[in-house]
Amino acid sequence: MFAYILRRILLMIPTLFGIMLVSFVIVQFAPGGPVERIIAQLQQGADSSATARISGSAGGDFSATSQSQPGGGSMEGGSSKYRGAQGLDPKFIKQLEAQFGFDKPAPERFARMLWNYLRFDFGKSYFRDVSIIELIKEKLPVSISLGLWMTLLSYLISIPLGIRKAMSDGSRFDTWTSAVVIIGYAIPGFLFAILLIILFGEGSSVAPFFPLRGLVSDTFATLPWYAKALDYARHLTLPILSMALGAFATSTLLTKNSFLDEIRKQYVLTARMKGLTETQVLYGHVFRNAMLIVIAGFPGAFISAFFAGSLLIETVFSLDGLGLLSFESIVNRDYAVVFATLYIFSLLGLFVNLLSDLVYTWVDPRIDFETREV
Repeated sequence: MFAYILRRILLMIPTLFGIMLVSFVIVQFAPGGPVERIIAQLQQGADSSATARISGSAGGDFSATSQSQPGGGSMEGGSSKYRGAQGLDPKFIKQLEAQFGFDKPAPERFARMLWNYLRFDFGKSYFRDVSIIELIKEKLPVSISLGLWMTLLSYLISIPLGIRKAMSDGSRFDTWTSAVVIIGYAIPGFLFAILLIILFGEGSSVAPFFPLRGLVSDTFATLPWYAKALDYARHLTLPILSMALGAFATSTLLTKNSFLDEIRKQYVLTARMKGLTETQVLYGHVFRNAMLIVIAGFPGAFISAFFAGSLLIETVFSLDGLGLLSFESIVNRDYAVVFATLYIFSLLGLFVNLLSDLVYTWVDPRIDFETREV
């Protein structure tokens, strides 16, 4: 097993290299950039917001007024490669390029970025004047809280429920729980979040119990330990419920179908004919086989909850986490933060996949990744 783990860790190196290379190449051809953002902010009356860049309104990246104008006359920078740079001193443009590292060839910038990332040196944000590590540390508690508790909650509920539904397939319990699960899956998480805010958020006329902003209260540090735990739980309840709705439905149906497939196999009938009880058959034979497909979906569910899946929920509940940070960095062309978060989440995803394989062997000791035999 040690050799397999070592081999998987070594394979992470070319995988990370490929992810970063593809992303870096795509960014080179993407319109706009940090230099264009600075130029847009300097133009009188310019609007450098995300909507302006996308819609092409005045001052945006795609604005007709920001295109290079042949015959610009005496305006310096008329031949600049940057949109909206007419009238700006070319020396100033070169200073901006040097500030963001764009004065060097792309291969050199990519090689330097990889060398720094191998040492976990992510540099500073382009526009926040703070190191990226400090920025990530600041946002990490929100993302860890949302991702960890949502994943645990959905699995702790959906796995027992899925097993119960499989054991009572076709019963009234199975029918009405399936209806609830399907309805929950069909409701978008952010829409359910708004409903929870209306019903249970502070200021609600129904049950104004749960706060709607931040991870903890402003007075959190002065509270006793039990009050801190309650305050933390109150702030997370609505966001976690909103995020867990879709994941809960998916993992419940996945667990049920997986157990149904195993229950109908011949070895289960043989075990019953030997006189084993249903509990012995279920947890002694069926469980470890049926849980393999559920475990296989854990890395994707965790990473989704930890990063991409939390973006809208963070926005609705005013939680400043890594999902919102990454989105804002992409919109603002803060490539230093974009690549740093991409690197961290790619590395995290690879290690979670490795952990998933190790859990395979714990659930079913017959699996041997060394010899690829079962």
